[in-house]
This record gives sequence, structure tokens and C-alpha cells, in this order.
Amino acid sequence: MTEDIDAFREHVRRWCAEHVPTDWRAAQTGVSDDEYVRFQKSWFAELHSAGFAVPHWPPEWGGGMSVAEQIVLYSELAAHDAPRLVLAFVGIHHAASTLLAAGTEDQRRRHLPAILDGEIWVQGFSEPEAGSDLAALRTTARRAGDEFVVNGQKVWASGGLHADWCLLLARTDPDAKKRHGISYFLMDMTSPGIEVRPIRQATGESHFCEVFLNDVRIPAANLVGPENKGWQVAQETLGAERGMTMLELAERLGNAGFRWLVAECERAGVLTDSLVADRLAQFEIEITGLRGLCRELVEGRSDGPADASVVKLFYSELLQRLTDFGAEISGLAGHTVLAKPISSGWESGAWVLDFIGSWEWTIPGGASEIQRTIIGERGLGLPREPAGA
Repeated sequence: MTEDIDAFREHVRRWCAEHVPTDWRAAQTGVSDDEYVRFQKSWFAELHSAGFAVPHWPPEWGGGMSVAEQIVLYSELAAHDAPRLVLAFVGIHHAASTLLAAGTEDQRRRHLPAILDGEIWVQGFSEPEAGSDLAALRTTARRAGDEFVVNGQKVWASGGLHADWCLLLARTDPDAKKRHGISYFLMDMTSPGIEVRPIRQATGESHFCEVFLNDVRIPAANLVGPENKGWQVAQETLGAERGMTMLELAERLGNAGFRWLVAECERAGVLTDSLVADRLAQFEIEITGLRGLCRELVEGRSDGPADASVVKLFYSELLQRLTDFGAEISGLAGHTVLAKPISSGWESGAWVLDFIGSWEWTIPGGASEIQRTIIGERGLGLPREPAGA
């Protein structure tokens, strides 16, 4: 196995040396939306042609890599400063995990090959009054023959402006208890009645969108799982966000984020400072621990009811501390950097912007407070938190 992994690592290294574009950071800074989409789809096609786009999928759908091979792949891509698959992220992780776990065979055959051909997905979960308390969502889906008529609003839909399809949660039984009347749909984003509005952020980016739904018709065949059982299906989506995706992100944090941080300390002339060295050592220890947790989770050796929440909480808060320290070390010069490569990860080396972006991970997908509640109640068996008034 060691020889096989070493040979695979050498294969990935050679491929990266030949295929990772050396100028992508400059080319993807301050770029138009159209150029961003073109680049992301081109890079995805490049990875797909090499068999590197969806290593975590089952072999019959184009994946089949062992966890050890995935770790090698993600670490080498990060070490060679490869762009991230930002636009395809929801499709290859959240949509695929949901379809594989709860979709019909027809739904899988329709969408999994299409994702490999560049189909872009967005997640339509959060609403203005239903963020951390997702079960409070108000978007409705009313049955009308072999269709559902949907009305409502979604917010914080990352990449919604470019999406072809949406993973949508809507309430199909208004009289049921909060989690028991929700259904899960696949929504075609070209359907009449959908309006997508970008949300301009303080940094100048428009990564998030609002999605308004006015009498949108969704075929009943696009229902995932049983009607009114969408909450259970959504756990597969959230499980992917808190679990499988972390394997890639942990390797990128260790092979790109930490490397950028050490280089920043060297540029600032503080690498030999004992306090800085202590912080760097602590980060390296934590990253090593995160990698171990991710591997155990993905390999199934860690099967506790709150393990995915432990990993998500650990990663998101470690990312926030690491980028915060980078912003501190970079000083005033780092605070004047106003743009970062749009196809980079959350650790681009533009430290202030990276730190702002790190809050994306401590809030969406279940805020840190929500993760701690899950860990306490499901993992440690503590009494349930009292319901609010």
C-alpha cells in the first residue's frame, strides 16, 4: 500500500506540474463574473479528465479513490497552489451526497453525469427568519396534481446567480410540527417565477444571493425522499457539509493556509520570535489533529452522532484563528489589500479578506453555537437545551 500511495503521489505531482496554471491568481483577481464561470468550468473539466474531480464518489459514478488517495490528491493540489472548485462545490459534495443517499435512480442518472459535465448547483435552505433555526422556514410548496407550487424566499444562496439547479427545502404541511412538514426538492433554476438577486458585501464581492420564488412549479418527480420527510433528507446534505468536504478543506488548510502563514511571518521578519514560533507550533498541532479527525470520520472509524459537528466546529474556528493571526502579522500593508483571487480558498494570503471570509464557516451550515448544542446533547448526552419563550 505504501508503494502504491507513493506512486500515486508521484503521478499527482507530475500532473500538477503540467496542468496547474501558474498565472491563475493574477488572472482571477478582479475578474468579471463571466470569466470566473468560464475559468471554473474549464478547471473542473481539466480535473475531471484526469479523474481528480470527484474522488469521493462511488466508482460506478466516476470516483472510487481510497481515503488515503484522496488525502494525497488534496494535499498535492494544495501544495501546488491549484485553484479550488468553488463553483462546483455544492454540486460535487452536497447535491451528490443527497442524491446518492436519498435520490431515486432516475434522479441520480439525470444529475450525477450532468454535474460531471459542468451542471452548477446552489443550496436553497436558509431564509430571512430561518437561519440557524432552519426548521422555522416559511417557504411553502402546495401540491397541485403532479406538481408542487412553491412560494417564498431563500437567502445566503452561495453562487445562486450561476446555478442551474437548486437543493430546495419547503414546507408542504403547514399544520405539522416544525421538522415534520418539510419536503426536499430539486428545483430547475430556469423555471418561471424565480428571481435571483446578488447581495453586495462590504468587501465588494457578491458571493451570496437572495432567491425569490413566486408560483414556481416543480414536478413531483423532483421530490427527494417521501413528502414531509425532507428534514431527514437534509441531514444527508448537512452531513456532507460537516463531514466529507472537511477532508479536502483540512488538507488545503495544512498545505496552503499554514504555508502562507509561515511565509507571511518570514516576510514580516518575526519567524524566529518565540511568541510567533509558539503560535505556529500550536497551529500545526491543531491542523494535524484536524486531519486525523477528518480521516477517522470519512473512513467510518468515527461514527458518533455528533462527530461531523465536532469536525465542522474544529475546522471553522481553527480557520478563523489562523486567518486572524495572519491579519495581525501582515500589519497595515496587509490591511490595504482590497481584492483576492476569486478561485482561491478561504486561505488566499490576503489575510484581512480571508479573516472576514472565515466567518462564512462559523455561521452557515450550522453556527458554532448550534454545533456545540449538537455535541452536548447528542455526543455527550447532556440534557436538552430549554426551548426559548
